[in-house]
Amino acid sequence: MTTKKIFWQDPYLTELETNVLTVNGNQITLKETIFYAFSGGQESDHGTIGGHPVLAATKDDKELFYTLAEEHGLKAGDVVKIVIDWERRYKLMRLHFAAEIVLELVCQRFPDILKVGAHIAQDKARIDFTWNQTISPFIPLLQQETQAIIDSNQEVMSAFSDEKNERRYWKINAFSQVPCGGTHIKYTGEIGLVRLKKVNLGKGKERIEIYVS
Repeated sequence: MTTKKIFWQDPYLTELETNVLTVNGNQITLKETIFYAFSGGQESDHGTIGGHPVLAATKDDKELFYTLAEEHGLKAGDVVKIVIDWERRYKLMRLHFAAEIVLELVCQRFPDILKVGAHIAQDKARIDFTWNQTISPFIPLLQQETQAIIDSNQEVMSAFSDEKNERRYWKINAFSQVPCGGTHIKYTGEIGLVRLKKVNLGKGKERIEIYVS
């Protein structure tokens, strides 16, 4: 039995009561979860399970594993309450979707550019590309176009494209539909003000850092 990902159904839910499925030393699995585990460049949530701080959250295929302190004392079948750090989660959601918009705009304008990495943390997001040109002259316009989409406050739809294999996507009408299994905001306006910064990684490598406020 694979953990049911409630964070896809309701990414705004901050508390959930569920059952422990398995216990293997200090690592457990749950029947259901709102606790996102590092995937697709988005960092894991912070919080507690059964009152125990989660030291690590990892994803293996479709299963999510949570590492607690050795003395957690939980057993399979126990009822536990999950509590996540909402301030952190919401900042990750806002930065994640700002990065999604930036990435889509870059790829639409430069079809030959290649994304080679991404990371969404609580303070900033970044996207890395390989390209034989410089993206610097485009940054002011890119920031303007990103902010315009944010300010339009469009609905962000998110659903399964393949529920059996847990493949999901986000969609904004008249803009794009993109595969993604992260946690998403409901409306683009939630992002707020965006600021982009170009970072020089060396010849043929481009990085865009993304900040929101």
